[in-house]
Amino acid sequence: MTDRSFLAWPFFEQRHRDLEAEVLAFARNEVPALVDHHDPDQSCRKLVAALGDSGLLRHAVTAPYGGRAEKLDVRSLCLIRETLAYADGLADFAFAMQGLGTGPVTLFGTEEQKRRWLPPIAQGKAISAFALSEPEAGSDVAALACTARPDGNEHVVIEGEKTWISNGGIADRYVVFCRTGEAPGARGLSAFMVEADTPGLSIAERIETISPHPLARLHFDNCRIPIGNRIGKGGEGFKIAMSVLDIFRSTVGAAALGFARRALDEALIHVSSRRLMGGVLADLQMVQGQIADMALDVDASALMVYRAAWTKDQGAERITREAAMAKFTATEAAQRVIDTAVQLFGGLGVKSGTRPEQLYREIRALRIYEGASAVQKVIIARSLLSPTTKA
Repeated sequence: MTDRSFLAWPFFEQRHRDLEAEVLAFARNEVPALVDHHDPDQSCRKLVAALGDSGLLRHAVTAPYGGRAEKLDVRSLCLIRETLAYADGLADFAFAMQGLGTGPVTLFGTEEQKRRWLPPIAQGKAISAFALSEPEAGSDVAALACTARPDGNEHVVIEGEKTWISNGGIADRYVVFCRTGEAPGARGLSAFMVEADTPGLSIAERIETISPHPLARLHFDNCRIPIGNRIGKGGEGFKIAMSVLDIFRSTVGAAALGFARRALDEALIHVSSRRLMGGVLADLQMVQGQIADMALDVDASALMVYRAAWTKDQGAERITREAAMAKFTATEAAQRVIDTAVQLFGGLGVKSGTRPEQLYREIRALRIYEGASAVQKVIIARSLLSPTTKA
């Protein structure tokens, strides 16, 4: 990253600046040799192992279960995702899913569950996944149809499907959100940890996207698991999912910010060297205006992302509005920044394998997953229209 002046902002402490330098060294020295975009499954396995060996995955869980701190530090999560995304989208993906996939356990698990499931995640010895979306229920979590019915007093049986599941097909365990029927709608959901080798769980489909990542549709057919694998209480699934997304939506914005910073840096190098009309592209006022717009989008996104992260780290119970604003602003801005970079590169911007072309494919999904941009607008508006916000 050429411009690291944002690290002097009052959102950060010295430990965050030290962490950013640590991640930057990993991104430069380790990531290039670990990534093969033609084999995302193996790349993610290698990246998770390397992130575990480096100690960076210790930020994705809490102490004393292998983590570095007593609680998740959202600023640290954002800095790691931003820096890894700047290097490569798969590196960011590998880190992010370790935290998201075990977030329910970190926030709501019992002592026994934490001691059992979190250390292997921090060590990079197990891969996690977060199974929420379904074929007919994405943004509308209350509409989930996958069920978990009691089977005696000690077990439940899961039936149904999940789709668009990141790490699907390579994960060692999945946090699965199911309808358990304690109440109608969102109040009747629960979360369960399901080991990947549990009979009745199968990979129904591997999903290919414009930017390769491990994704799958999961099928549950008479999938029997111990009731002790339930995370939190029965009926708390919606609260658990929203609490986890409260934290990790901000980090999605951070990943988008990393992509945008990379696009801006690539554009700066290109316009400063590309010869045109007796000078370089950067001599043109129109190009200077485009560069200025890109820089404005990057800094505005950073302010929103780290405002949300700082607010959570200061002890706010929920940051639903701040996280939605951060994700929306950063992902939409990154799309504009990257599109401008592609335009400035001209033909090279759409040549397969070039950095602008890779970034263009990477950014598009971030405007959809963990709540599409339109959904973020609804969340923001409802938070303002809620009776509790009125004077």
